Amino acid sequence: MKQEAKERLIFALDVDDFSAAENWVEQLHENVGLFKVGKQLFTRCGPEVVKMVQDRGGDVFLDLKYHDIPNTVAKAAVEACKLGVKMFNVHALGGAEMMRTTVAEVNAYCEASGNARPTMLAVTILTSSTAETLAGIGIDRSVEEMVPRLAKLAQDAGFDGVVASPKEVGLIRAACGDDFAIVTPGVRPTFAAMDDQKRVTTPTDAISAGATALVIGRPISAAKDPLAAAGKILAEIKTALAG
Repeated sequence: MKQEAKERLIFALDVDDFSAAENWVEQLHENVGLFKVGKQLFTRCGPEVVKMVQDRGGDVFLDLKYHDIPNTVAKAAVEACKLGVKMFNVHALGGAEMMRTTVAEVNAYCEASGNARPTMLAVTILTSSTAETLAGIGIDRSVEEMVPRLAKLAQDAGFDGVVASPKEVGLIRAACGDDFAIVTPGVRPTFAAMDDQKRVTTPTDAISAGATALVIGRPISAAKDPLAAAGKILAEIKTALAG
């Protein structure tokens, strides 16, 4: 149960330099399943930061949210595979053709190279987005309608799961079934502030609702004792899994 809980906790390396990332990995790698490397850190440090995490026994969720023409996204995804990341994502708003092409290219590369295929996730609607955000870009459908629609689009294209707010986990499960990964940011334990996330819930509620993994950053990094904070979150996850 301890290992299962650990595999469900992803720490967001939302820092701006290599040494800070290295410090967090050294502190937390025994209690965290994956480390999320996003746009800021990857733009600053590049593939070296991925290798650093791997060299210290960690796995990487490459959170670059690829969104471009199908061929460009597919080629970028193959490069992510070459880095040996455990998980990466694209934007589902890129459409079905983009996602199908990416799946085909990744499958072909991994089969030919013998490399393990990463978990492929599609971002539905960002956790900072609201109905007003969607209306502002011309989407007149609700978050609750768009999220399962995009999740089903990703599943039909061959993706393994989605990144989505914990508030929509039940909707995604209803649309896509149980054998579909749901990675949820916007998770805030009761001891942490909401920060700039709009659609949030607790680790216990997210796991109980059917989330497969949680992305958590500031509730750990901003805590007086980050290791203890991670331990509290793991305890919450274990309680939810046992219940």
